[in-house]
Amino acid sequence: MDSGAAPRHKQGVTTYSNLDMPTAERLFAAVDGTWPAAALVEAGPWLLREGRGGGKRVSAATIRGPWLPDDVAAAESAMRLMGQDPLFMIRKGDDLLDQTLLARDYDAVDPTNIRLAPIDTLTDRALPPVTAFSVWEPLAVMHEIWDEGGLDPARLNVMERCAAPKTGLFGRVSDRPAGSGFCAIHDGIALVHALEIREEHRGKGLGAWMMRCAAIWAERKGARWIGALVTQANDHANGLYASLNLNTVGQYHYRILRDAESEDM
Repeated sequence: MDSGAAPRHKQGVTTYSNLDMPTAERLFAAVDGTWPAAALVEAGPWLLREGRGGGKRVSAATIRGPWLPDDVAAAESAMRLMGQDPLFMIRKGDDLLDQTLLARDYDAVDPTNIRLAPIDTLTDRALPPVTAFSVWEPLAVMHEIWDEGGLDPARLNVMERCAAPKTGLFGRVSDRPAGSGFCAIHDGIALVHALEIREEHRGKGLGAWMMRCAAIWAERKGARWIGALVTQANDHANGLYASLNLNTVGQYHYRILRDAESEDM
C-alpha cells in the first residue's frame, strides 16, 4: 500500500482513504483463513463453524443471507449436533439478529476490535539482534510459553490445520525465551494470533518487536496489511497495538446462551 494512506477516525473506528483498504468481507475472510475452523458448513442463511474446542472464533455461526426467526432455532439445533453450545458472532449490520438473540436469553460477550495497519507501518526498523524470530515448526519452548498462557492443544491444532502461509513468532529477552506467537496471511492480510509474553518479561517492549518480526516476514510473503484481533477489555494489548499505529477498523461481539459454558475469544 502507498505510504500516504491516511487514517480517518469516526466513532472509535478507523477507515483509510486508500481504495485498497480491505472491505469487512475481506477482513473476516482473513480471520477465517488465518485461524480456521475444523469445518465450515453452509446451512440456509448461516455459515456454521465446527470448532472442536478451539475457541469462540472457530465455533461461532455467522449470518450470510436473509433469515427468519425460525432459522435461529435451526442453527441452534445444528450447533448442538456438532457437540457445541449455540454461539453467534455479531458483526456490523447484524442489529436485528443481535436483538433477536437477546430476546432468546443470549448474553453479549467478548466485544472485539479488529486492528489493522499498512504493512510498512511496522517494517521501518531493523530488529535488534537475537530478539524476535519467525520459525515454523514451533519450537518446544514456544509450546511451553503458549501452555503457560492458557492456550490448550485444541487451539494449537488451529495453527496446525491452517493452510495459509504461516509462521511462528519466537521472542527472547536477555537471552531468555520470553514470547510466542503465530502469524498467517490470507489475501494480502497478515493477522497475528496467540501472541503470548511470559509474565516476567512483559513491559519490556518484546511484544512490539514480535509484531515487527511478523510484519517483516509477512511483507516478504507479499502481504500489504498487518493486523490482530483483541478484546476491548484487554487494555494492555490494545495499548500495544495503538502504540504501533494498528487502528481499530472493525468490531464484533458474540451472543452465547446464558449459563452456557464459556470459551476464550
